[in-house]
Amino acid sequence: MNRIEEIYYEAKADKWFQRFAVFCRIALAATFVPAGYVKIIGERFAAGLPSNNPLGHYFDALHLTGYYYTFIGIAQIIIAILLLIPRTSPLGALMYFPFIVNICVLTYATRFDGTRGVTMMLLASLFLLIWDYDRLKHILPFKQPQTDPPVLKKPFGKRLRIIFFGGSFIVLAFIIIGTFYLYEIVPGNSEEECRNQCAGSKNPAACKIFCDCIYIQGKPLDSCLAAFNKAKAIRRSDVK
Repeated sequence: MNRIEEIYYEAKADKWFQRFAVFCRIALAATFVPAGYVKIIGERFAAGLPSNNPLGHYFDALHLTGYYYTFIGIAQIIIAILLLIPRTSPLGALMYFPFIVNICVLTYATRFDGTRGVTMMLLASLFLLIWDYDRLKHILPFKQPQTDPPVLKKPFGKRLRIIFFGGSFIVLAFIIIGTFYLYEIVPGNSEEECRNQCAGSKNPAACKIFCDCIYIQGKPLDSCLAAFNKAKAIRRSDVK
């Protein structure tokens, strides 16, 4: 057993980590139950998000895919149930991960305000995959020696908890603070939110053009970003 596996089994035996794993499973399942239920009953997901919002375009199109939309909802409910049952939770974590990776990339691509929460969900999903490594390693595409969990001679105890949970807090703070500076302009979750950012913008006129492009003209995000950058360039040339 190498040192990393010793640390892994130390964490597996710690009640704090066990409770955190249970919390992650319940939290992730709780995100999929309402999302799946809405799809099964045929309602549009995130009904409060305007259709002209970049992510709203996607949800409108997804809602019109017929039984594929229902299929996604059923899959999300099944994954949630698998996560909640200890015996099947590794399978649930495996199925959840590609779903949340897709959702995470989607939210960043459309500059959705919920990227912070989705990123945390992705990290929680990754934690569960690592947590169930001892049960999932047998499906990995390389030979696994038959070994028993090591007898830990020098347990980490509180130090391991401090390192992990302290590091997790730092990562979450980085995500929350860093996403504020990730984009110069975002569409927001509504026209009002979009226009509210113009007051503090370095280019308020360009910002208004962007919001008009998104919510009045209903154009794609890339086209509106191009209009925003063009308006900025014109403003800089006028200043010169």
